[in-house]
Amino acid sequence: MKAVILVGGEGTRLRPLTCNIPKAMVPILNRPFLEHMAGYLKEHGVEDIILAMGSLPDPIQSYFGDGTKFGIRMTYLVEESPLGTAGAVKNAEAFLDEPFFVFNGDVLTEIDLTAMMRRHQEIGTKVSIALTSVDNPTIYGVVETDAEGTVKRFIEKPSRDEVTSNMINAGIYILEPEVLGHVPVATPFMFEHHLFPRLLEMGEVILSYPSDAYWIDTGTPEKYLKAHHDLLLRWGDRGIRLGRGSKIHSTARIEGPVLVGEECVVAEDAQVKGPTVLGPRCEVAKGAVVEGSVLWHDSKVGEGAILRNCIAGSHSCVQSGSPVLDSCVLGDNVTVDRGNRLAKGARVWPES
Repeated sequence: MKAVILVGGEGTRLRPLTCNIPKAMVPILNRPFLEHMAGYLKEHGVEDIILAMGSLPDPIQSYFGDGTKFGIRMTYLVEESPLGTAGAVKNAEAFLDEPFFVFNGDVLTEIDLTAMMRRHQEIGTKVSIALTSVDNPTIYGVVETDAEGTVKRFIEKPSRDEVTSNMINAGIYILEPEVLGHVPVATPFMFEHHLFPRLLEMGEVILSYPSDAYWIDTGTPEKYLKAHHDLLLRWGDRGIRLGRGSKIHSTARIEGPVLVGEECVVAEDAQVKGPTVLGPRCEVAKGAVVEGSVLWHDSKVGEGAILRNCIAGSHSCVQSGSPVLDSCVLGDNVTVDRGNRLAKGARVWPES
């Protein structure tokens, strides 16, 4: 089977983490998000992947190549200008000659794609949409359905008084190729605003596939951090994985779940408390505390510093005695000066 993954966005919601890399390459448990997604698709028999790309395509192509080493086939299509979700898939039309999946490029999920495709084929519809439930549907696209699961209406980012359901568009579709005939060529066009409403007006049946499987939109720093916590907590409190060449001092304390990348150093009396990820070549100095956080590669936490429930981009440095707490986000190459404290939720960009 084939899938088109929409990775053309600039990842503005994730900044400053996406200032230097595309959101598809943002690490999840020290591997690019897109690598996790490719593995998930392969588990469900999807081995032919087409990437609809825009911003910063080179790092993705350099990492994945033709996909052979990951057991998949990777095709790259780079948009000269943004085409929207449906327009980007229209751009891949020449490669699509059978029912295919479409994925938003920032969704981490365990929805059963095999069962979804089976139901799509059994019903014989032209479009199927995966749905998931959320606590706050006002920031997503609500999908109204009837008792048989047929889609009746789309409500994009409804106000509180417009909410009629907590079931939202999960960003996973199955399309029959002929549906793309309703999408104009080389024109910005959206599934949510244009194609799906148009199909409903024409009387076409759009089938929903509701699922209670794990699903999270990793497109914001808060959700990105939560995704790590969710995945790590499955390991249990004894889950500690140390990368090759890492050095942990005998007086350091590591409380799982913790993932330590390759060639990290955790010095004497330092504490690393889960759920936490240290990227490759990170350093946690004497007496420092890292808890509930994600550090990208080559980051440093100085002596006596504290990093709690935060994200630190690559080559970042929290100098001695500095507390960085409460959902702060450091971009690549950011230094927090000695003894400084960041405001709750602060996002710190690297100097231009």
